[in-house]
Parts: sequence; structure tokens; C-alpha cells
Amino acid sequence: MLLNVREAAARLGLSKSTLDKMRCAGKGPRFIKSTDRAVRYDPIDLDAWIADRRRNKTSTD
Repeated sequence: MLLNVREAAARLGLSKSTLDKMRCAGKGPRFIKSTDRAVRYDPIDLDAWIADRRRNKTSTD
């Protein structure tokens, strides 16, 4: 089942506004544009995006 922006933001612990900004900047998780205005997120893509950001330390070394 695909999630709308509010549901996806809640799952990620972000505000809808932050997720919107990330999407527009090309920095957020993958999304599906089902119509010109409707944006949906696959929970699998959200989980992959979270997993890709896991770190063992805070520095970039």
C-alpha cells in the first residue's frame, strides 16, 4: 500500500513541509507521482532510505 505525503513524513519522523522540501531538492526518498498533483511513497523505499543513512559515527571520515 502506498503512503501519502503526511503518512510518509510521519513514518520518517519528519514534518510534511520538510519532506516536501527534500523532494523538491531531490534529496528525499524515492517517490511516485501518480497524477500531476498526487505524490505517493512506497514503504519499501522509505525503509531503504532510512537504512542507507545509518552511520556508526557522526563524522564523515
